[in-house]
Amino acid sequence: MASRAAPAGPAARRPAPAAAPAPGKPLLETSHRGLLTVGIMGAMIMQILDTTIANVALPHMMTSLGATVDTVTWVLTSYIVATAIALPATGWLSDRLGSRNLFLIAVAGFIIASMLCGIATSLEEMVIFRVFQGVFAAFINPLSQTSMLDINRPENAAKAMSVWGMGVMVGPIMGPVLGGWLTESYNWRWVFYVNVPVGILTFAILWFLLPSRPKATRSFDFAGFVYLGVAVAAFQLMLDRGQSEDWFDSWEVIIEGLATIAFTWMAVFHFATAKKPLFDRALFQNRNLVTGLLFMLVVGISTMAPMALLPPMLQNLFGYPVIDTGVMMAPRGVGVLATMWLAGQLMGKVDTRLVIMVGLVIFGVSLRQMSSFSLEQDFWPVITAGFVQGLGMGLVFMPLNALAFATLDGRYRTDGSSLLNLFRSIGQSAGISMVTVLLARNTQTSHADLAQHITRNAIAGFDVAQLSGLGPLSDAAMSMADAMVNQQAAMIAYLDDFWLMSWISFAAVPLVLLLRKPQGKIEVVHSE
Repeated sequence: MASRAAPAGPAARRPAPAAAPAPGKPLLETSHRGLLTVGIMGAMIMQILDTTIANVALPHMMTSLGATVDTVTWVLTSYIVATAIALPATGWLSDRLGSRNLFLIAVAGFIIASMLCGIATSLEEMVIFRVFQGVFAAFINPLSQTSMLDINRPENAAKAMSVWGMGVMVGPIMGPVLGGWLTESYNWRWVFYVNVPVGILTFAILWFLLPSRPKATRSFDFAGFVYLGVAVAAFQLMLDRGQSEDWFDSWEVIIEGLATIAFTWMAVFHFATAKKPLFDRALFQNRNLVTGLLFMLVVGISTMAPMALLPPMLQNLFGYPVIDTGVMMAPRGVGVLATMWLAGQLMGKVDTRLVIMVGLVIFGVSLRQMSSFSLEQDFWPVITAGFVQGLGMGLVFMPLNALAFATLDGRYRTDGSSLLNLFRSIGQSAGISMVTVLLARNTQTSHADLAQHITRNAIAGFDVAQLSGLGPLSDAAMSMADAMVNQQAAMIAYLDDFWLMSWISFAAVPLVLLLRKPQGKIEVVHSE
């Protein structure tokens, strides 16, 4: 049944009810759907790449920008925090400006901010430009997801999400490879300049082909936006700064933690009682969406943490260069592409919840494989485990996105997408922070455990006390021994992290039953 226009008064706070399509028709008609899909995916992949592409260029930026090891990380932090703060405003801006206009503004702003990042001459300039880049990037992800659903027929929603999900999962894998190649072949500034030609082509496609949802007069919940924004920003800063500031031994981290708790409580209370909250309460009455938000936290923790751990492990412990590291991680993307296509075919034929459960189990098994890595191994175990991990990721991410939207009123797509992306971002940050902390602490613990066994009686035929007779060589010998102990301790810490991630994946399997069982093919429900 077709949707009616939003009435004036209290109901006007709801997002614009886009007219429901006729059976077998997309919500928004467009010519050249294939080319438009390329444009939408180009914008989304460009944005996703920028979350990881700059990581490998940080050492090169330090010299050019006059930054230190501690301060250069603000290049990453500023982008992540700005994106997290701006995400909740996507739905309101989309209604106010029109989804097409906001998408075009976001892509254009992202291109300009990328150019400015490339020409930055100081750390302060870079941080400011990265903030602007992060704000515009925040709108691209949810708008791309909404657009993919809007331009495809309801019965093709699962396939649309599989295409969209491929970009989300493959983007972080491509980032370090592309960033390393650009940095080594040209210089670190091309990490940002590469967005310009891709962005211009994407902008042109969207300009000519992208349709728009209707605009709507919708009041802005400024108080709710501030509460949520401060809570998210404080949480992100606490996670990013905690390790370098020794966590709660630092007043900075304590203040950030208290601000996270206080503003989260205020945001929840405000959204529960306000007359016109930032997010319509009907969103949180949808069981699949709420369960999807919970899963996005788990998926963010378990999927991004291994990708954050592998590059430094392969480069620092195994001695692989940046390019080789990226190539060894590429099979994960191949696995994602294979099972995302398979998941799209299976949805509607088998219980989608079963597909997600199988994916979580496969993902957990791959992490168990990684927990048996050895310093004496070649590259094949890394490639094999990565490919298996990709198979699991593809069976989890796309069906989960499709189920989260399966019973959601079409008018709430943009708000729902922004919430899903926000929770995924929080999960990723929490996961990366957690494994980083455990890595540092377990390395120290393992080093102490290993070092206590290096005694004159522990090594047959060798007396440690004889080192004093080697003169200047004794210090070098002890340094070599300490380096070997450090290497082994770090390897043990990495294996412990992979083991923990596997248990998190296995523990999430029963939570799948909280999702409603879909009936027949997954189609997005529209307003009546």
